[in-house]
Amino acid sequence: MTDDGIATSRNTPATLHDVAREAGVSLATASRSLNGSTRKVNEEYRKRVLEAARRLDYSPNLSAQAVARGTTTTVALLVADIADPYFSSIAAGVVAEADRERLIVTMAATERDPERELELVRTLRGQRPRVMILAGSRPMSDPTGGALGEELEAYERSGGRVVLISRNEFDFRTVIVENSAGAESLARELVGIGYRRFAVITGGEGLRTAADRVAGFRAGLAATGGTLDDDDIIRAAFTRDGGYDGMRELIERGLGEVELVFAANDVMAVGALSAIRDAGLEPGTDVAVAGFDDIPTVRDVTPALTTVRVPLEEIGCRALRLALGDEEAANEGAVRTEVVLRPSTPPRS
Repeated sequence: MTDDGIATSRNTPATLHDVAREAGVSLATASRSLNGSTRKVNEEYRKRVLEAARRLDYSPNLSAQAVARGTTTTVALLVADIADPYFSSIAAGVVAEADRERLIVTMAATERDPERELELVRTLRGQRPRVMILAGSRPMSDPTGGALGEELEAYERSGGRVVLISRNEFDFRTVIVENSAGAESLARELVGIGYRRFAVITGGEGLRTAADRVAGFRAGLAATGGTLDDDDIIRAAFTRDGGYDGMRELIERGLGEVELVFAANDVMAVGALSAIRDAGLEPGTDVAVAGFDDIPTVRDVTPALTTVRVPLEEIGCRALRLALGDEEAANEGAVRTEVVLRPSTPPRS
């Protein structure tokens, strides 16, 4: 429609002013109707605003809302590796809980690089998410010189909420996973079904999650009489290919009396199973394999993988509930793990 009776077409997006004018209400009423204000709006006016917005194909300016409110309806999730089922399962839990809260999840991968993680946090601060969840395992030393903690503290001072997953190396809300205790229980169970000589394939030196799991496994062996020599701890990338390479290294130098290989996560264990087959050996028969996490994949590999079950989707749900101030989530304590014995570690006589 037009000025001076001349038909024109809209070439620019409709604004909130356009919606208010079309609905015949004030700009403040239009804003409250569309932006989720806690101030009550007359129901008739609200319906007129929504209908006007639909006719004009109006889309709210989320950046402007963020400036006005100091935050958005966004949850920022940082993971180490998007392709890793451990992190994708946690992300599924975060997304499910966000849907219930009518929030939107954005996700970025740190690639286990502390400098990249710091850069992402700085960038995300400028986007003003309501919540920031950090799920990637970090190095035990802090190569960023404390800068990450400072960025997260500044983000919280501006109204955001930080939640860490796995282990609290900073003083923020944390969903703690029993990595050490779970690995210790696994070692005890494996010795209990007859295994005595072990090797380990784990991530690089200083990776917190990997270090906790190896320490727990060694503690379980020490308490029950199992043997793990330092030379039988192989370090590789904390990935499927890293597990393959670590297992191949063990096989090429000779397994000797090693009966079982513990991989510090399931994706490494899956790689180890493939390396065993490629060497002409039979997993579970020539050498047993166990992992950690119980990602869905390991129930379908052959043989099905012994592992430590971590309720990954529950962790994601709990992390977001914790960020949003759920008292029950705050009082739940560490996430419990459970040993699951499967055919990859058949009992020994």
